[in-house]
Amino acid sequence: MAGYGWDEYDPRIGGKQTIHDAENQLDITTELVKKPGGDHGGSWGVRVRGTPRKDTPQEFVTTVVFYIGVEGLGTLSVTNPYDKLGYKGAVNMEGRKEELGEFEVTITDGPKSNRHPPKTHETFDKRPLDRSMVHSVNVPESALWQAKGYIFKEFKRSFDEIIEKYGQGKAPPPWQSFTMETTSQQSGNLHMIQKVYRDSFQFDILFSSSSATERMTSSKLDDALEESSKNFGERYKQKFAAQPPFDKPKYDTFSKTMFSNLAGGIGYFYGDQVIDRSYAEEYDEENEGFWEEAAEARAAHQEALQGPYELLTTVPSRPFFPRGFLWDEGFHLMPILDWDMGVAIEILRSWFNTMDEDGWIPREQILGDEARTKVPAEFQVQYPHYANPPTLFLVIEGVMDKVSSKELPQKAKDKYTDILRSMYPLLKRNYHWYRKTQRGDLKSYDRKATSPKEGYRWRGRTPTHILTSGIDDYPRAQPPHPGELHLDLISWIGLMSRSLRRIATFLSETDDVTEYSAHEKAITANIDDLHWDSKAQTYCDATVDEYEESRHECHKGYVSIFPFLTGMLSPDNPHLEAVLDLIGDDQQLWSPHGIRSLSKQDEFYGTDENYWRSPVWVNINYLVLTNLRDVASPSSNAPGKVRNRARTLYSELRRNLVNTVYESWRETGFAWEQYNPDTGKGQRTQHFTGWTSLVVKIMCMPDLSGSEDGRAGSDGAGGGHEEL
Repeated sequence: MAGYGWDEYDPRIGGKQTIHDAENQLDITTELVKKPGGDHGGSWGVRVRGTPRKDTPQEFVTTVVFYIGVEGLGTLSVTNPYDKLGYKGAVNMEGRKEELGEFEVTITDGPKSNRHPPKTHETFDKRPLDRSMVHSVNVPESALWQAKGYIFKEFKRSFDEIIEKYGQGKAPPPWQSFTMETTSQQSGNLHMIQKVYRDSFQFDILFSSSSATERMTSSKLDDALEESSKNFGERYKQKFAAQPPFDKPKYDTFSKTMFSNLAGGIGYFYGDQVIDRSYAEEYDEENEGFWEEAAEARAAHQEALQGPYELLTTVPSRPFFPRGFLWDEGFHLMPILDWDMGVAIEILRSWFNTMDEDGWIPREQILGDEARTKVPAEFQVQYPHYANPPTLFLVIEGVMDKVSSKELPQKAKDKYTDILRSMYPLLKRNYHWYRKTQRGDLKSYDRKATSPKEGYRWRGRTPTHILTSGIDDYPRAQPPHPGELHLDLISWIGLMSRSLRRIATFLSETDDVTEYSAHEKAITANIDDLHWDSKAQTYCDATVDEYEESRHECHKGYVSIFPFLTGMLSPDNPHLEAVLDLIGDDQQLWSPHGIRSLSKQDEFYGTDENYWRSPVWVNINYLVLTNLRDVASPSSNAPGKVRNRARTLYSELRRNLVNTVYESWRETGFAWEQYNPDTGKGQRTQHFTGWTSLVVKIMCMPDLSGSEDGRAGSDGAGGGHEEL
């Protein structure tokens, strides 16, 4: 593939998607338009176009198969008079399903400019290629998602018949050999429609709801596609107005593509999932060697299928990670929130509706057999004592900002206030689940802190990983110890307490305001008390040494700056300057392409799996930028020197990060999971249009490249970071 994805996409309206298939020498464009109306969601249309690439031969043939299925109780049938040779003109279908009511589906023949391969073999008489072949079958509902297998099975059956009759030497060309039989059975729950074209082609797929006022037709699709593309472009300029230096035309397509692929990854998922609710005592992880005991408990395989669950969610990558991830979702929803607050809140509510009565949300939503085929068996099981970074609270804070702003009309404010009020009990339950299940041990090791309660430890540790933390292989204390306290986790819980305090204030929940304010204050104090290392001049995890005394485990990197990332460091915090020093030091975290995940000076830098041990991650860099911006703000109460340093770091990091993602996209056609801190090359998963799409928001952040008097940073730092 030379690239693929959405060029434009609005979750409510539709968009345009292009596949640059270099191997098959074809570019395919699909354009979708949704037309709301009636009692069942409305109608929609898709236009499919195929265009041979420049390097294709003169006689170029393409086979296209469109398949459609119906799940559960429902019907779907071909209504054309049966013709064993296939159907000339449009293929017409009608169906009924409780959720959709009665509906019609039309697969058009396309414009007269479409051409089909001529007769080159006598088999053409039985399978003429100037018409659509329709193969209708009934398959087990659990196998509907395996349509590709049924398509290939029918192709193989057809090919085997031809080889048996003619032998390989006298067989027709591939486009004639791999054809489907048009079945006399016209009803079924899976229908495969095959079309064969020469050179360029176009056809439409039209869905018309019987309860809508008008049927979808190709002429109406013409008008709707033009209108939706125009509206998307105008709205995009309004919602994502890039600020200098990214307000140049060369960034336009890049920005639209990044956002559209994030929004185009929104999907509805339904099915059961594998959960271990044995609540084995080993899962409390209270003993030394707890990871071995937990592994033995997992080996007992007490998991079971539970559900069904349903989830509306974005995904990190449609081809590689087509499911919901709790750690990712909060970042995904930040650009969606700017584009369409209603859609973002519906997704947010859907996630919280997967929460159990204790307050636990599965960190991966692997719903149904199809989803499980993408996940190794050892990673499918979800455990109700496993947490994940609560990034959904980032979205809650974003919602609060918008509801509190003067820009939102009063009617919309009232609507979203009611939604927040309905969600508030779920947010509280989730918060208290974290506090209960991830609590750390302060008392056993005589740790001196403002609060004897506020310390936290991720469950699910092994010597090499804390998958539950989201930053899997980031270096931690060795060996693992039940007395550990994790800096990133207390920072996340501090963010949760702040979010709940804000909502409680907004909803006039006075008692809750008092409770959450006390939690926030205690966590803020304990971050300094328990995790600041004065010798290393950085924040660190805490663990227990061989004498059962508390000590710090310092690996400068993302974990070290988590109090800053989550907004738990006030602008006048005495340690803020040291945090900025660490961020801006090119011998530690700073790189020409973004903030590294681990210091260059750390012994584990770039070692082993090297997942979170050097690469640049856009989601963490986004948090760095938002907090640098806040510190640099003229309204910040940070000292002038700190404000100026934050402004310089912000401006250079913003420029470096956006250009790194842009140049890699321009070179490869893809967004990537992470970026090399030395070369800027994208690496790991390609088409990673989840949190990497945060670059769109970063481009819209204010340009602070000049100081308050309009000159370059007043500390003289312009190109490098030696002086920082």
